[in-house]
Amino acid sequence: MALSTTLRSASVALLGLATVCGVSASSPPVSRGPVAAPKRIVSLNLCADQLVLALADREQIAGLTRYAADPAMSAEAVRAKGLPILRGAAEEIMAIDPDLVVGMPARRNPAIKALKTRYPAVDLKSADGYDAILASIRKVALAVGHPERGEALIVGMERDLAHIPRARKGVVAAYWQRRGYLTGTGTLIDDLMTRVGVTNLAGKLGKPALSQMGIEELAAARPDVIVVDAATDKAVDQGTAMMHHPVLDGIPRVAIPQAWTVCGGPAYVKAARALAKGVNAR
Repeated sequence: MALSTTLRSASVALLGLATVCGVSASSPPVSRGPVAAPKRIVSLNLCADQLVLALADREQIAGLTRYAADPAMSAEAVRAKGLPILRGAAEEIMAIDPDLVVGMPARRNPAIKALKTRYPAVDLKSADGYDAILASIRKVALAVGHPERGEALIVGMERDLAHIPRARKGVVAAYWQRRGYLTGTGTLIDDLMTRVGVTNLAGKLGKPALSQMGIEELAAARPDVIVVDAATDKAVDQGTAMMHHPVLDGIPRVAIPQAWTVCGGPAYVKAARALAKGVNAR
């Protein structure tokens, strides 16, 4: 009873976590021989959803989070249609009795510890760069029983990235979000900018990974381009209204769907292509 209560109290946090998930950069895992592919895989967060959808067979997937089928959040939303969606109750996981749980949050608490003890689990950490994405793909592909599928995915990503043109030298971009949040170095966005040859304004100004920059300050910094979440193209509240202030009208914008950048995964290629195309079109 105590275990069930503990799990129930933490279940929403476990299944509702929508943070960027990957693993730190590492070399491909060493194969230790064939491992039986799991038959009942449960994902615990948005980023794990996308990797499981890309790498596992549909019949292996026993549960995804409520964000999996949301096209505004998930780059794999189409694949998620028709698959079981978990609503946040720990009892759902226990009823499924999974043979693999992917995306176990890294923070420590009794519920997580109990789940790790009860079910085979794959931990995923924040993917803040391309190398971390590759390591994440390999780790999940191996865990779901399809390591060759992971390698094929990586080969395709490498091929596509090789054909993306770099920006003209000296282009400075600001990734500016609702309420004036500015994305800095050590992030997936910064890695994307570096990939296409763009200088991150936040890094140039010595800003941390996440800071706030007002309208006047951004206008004074005068980046060559402002990169925004495509969903903020229209002002729908105060947080997005400030992004459409007339003082910023003269600065070109590049809109990239949040679903391509919220998680480190295969959609990295789409985001890189969109960023390069937008910057080079200005």
